[in-house]
Amino acid sequence: MNSGKALRVSELAVCLSLFEVGSTTLFLMGGEAKQDAWLAMLAGALAGLLLLLLHLAIHNQEPELDLFLLFRRYMGKILGTILNLSFVGYFAYEASRNLRDLNEVIELTLLNQTPMMITSLITLLVISNTVRYGYRVLFLMCMILFPVMVLGYTLISILIPSTGLLQTDLSLPVLENGWGPVLKAAFPDIVSFPFGQVVLFLVFYPYARNGKGLNKVVIITYIMTAIALTGINQLIIFAMGPQIAMLSTLPLLQTVQLIEMTEVFERMDALFTLLLFLGMGVKMAAFFHGAVIGLERITSISYRKWILPVGIVLLGTSFISPTFTEHIEIGRGIALIYSSPVFQIILPVLLFVVILMKKRMARKKQ
Repeated sequence: MNSGKALRVSELAVCLSLFEVGSTTLFLMGGEAKQDAWLAMLAGALAGLLLLLLHLAIHNQEPELDLFLLFRRYMGKILGTILNLSFVGYFAYEASRNLRDLNEVIELTLLNQTPMMITSLITLLVISNTVRYGYRVLFLMCMILFPVMVLGYTLISILIPSTGLLQTDLSLPVLENGWGPVLKAAFPDIVSFPFGQVVLFLVFYPYARNGKGLNKVVIITYIMTAIALTGINQLIIFAMGPQIAMLSTLPLLQTVQLIEMTEVFERMDALFTLLLFLGMGVKMAAFFHGAVIGLERITSISYRKWILPVGIVLLGTSFISPTFTEHIEIGRGIALIYSSPVFQIILPVLLFVVILMKKRMARKKQ
C-alpha cells in the first residue's frame, strides 16, 4: 500500500479504540468468574497492555517497517514468507469471524427471514469497497464514527442505571472463590480477545506521520478503552446477574431491551444494534486490510487485486460452522486457546528477540 498517505497519531489511536470495542460488547467477557468478571477483564487488559508494550518496542526498533517487512528482513526470505502467510491467514480468519458475528446479529435482530448468504454478500461488498480505497479511508471513517460510538455507549451506560435495572449487590461477594476463577477466565480468553488482537496494528504503526508521541497516545487510548469495556461488561452483571448473563446469547442487547423511560427512550436495542454493526464493521475492515497488505508485501502485487480472492475466502470461511453456537465454541475455545497466543504472543516475542540479537551482533562486528 502507498505509505505516502501518512496518518495522524490521533487517527491511529481512534481506530485502535474502535477496533478494541469491535464485537467485544456482543459477549459477556469473563463470565466464568461470575460476579468477579470485572477483575478478569482488568487482569486480561493488564496482560494485553504488556503485549501492546512489546508491539510498540518492536515498532520502535524499525519505525519504517511494518509487521510483514520486519519478518522478511529478520527471519529471512523463506521463513519470513511462511510466517507472513501465516499472519495473512490469521487476519483473514479473524475478519471472517467478524463477518459471521455481524450477520448473526442481523438475523437475530432485524432480518430473520432473509438468508444469511444475502446479508453476508451485502456486508462483504460494503467492507470490500472500504478496503479498496486503502487504509487512509478506514482511519478517516473511524474519526467520523468515533463520536457516534462514544455518545451511543455513554447514553446506554447512563440509561441502564437510570431505569433502576442495576442491582449492585450482584457483584458481591468479591473473590468469593479466590483468584483461581478470575485468572482462568482472563488467561488466555480475555487476553486473546479482544486485547491481544492489537498485534494487527504493527501493520499500521509505520504509517503514523512522524510517529511523535505515538507510544504515549496509543497506551493512553488502550487503557481508557479497556476501562470503558470493563465498565460496560459489568453493567450486564449488575442488570442480569452472572448466572442468567452466562446463558444469554446476546446479554447486553437483552439488557438494553429492558430500557423504558416515559415513552421517550424506548427500543434502545436499535441503537445498540447500530453500535454493534459499526464496531464489527471497523474490526472486520481492519483485519481485511491487514490480510491484503500482507499479500501485497509477499507478492508485490497491488493489494486491490487481492480484495476479491480474499473476500471469497472470508465468505466461505464464515460459513464453516453450521450454527451460531458452534461458531462461538470454536472462536472462544479452540481459536483463543491454541492459535491466537501463537500470533499475539509467541511470534512477536520471537521477532523481538531476533531483532535484538541481530542488532547486537551487527554492533559487535562494527
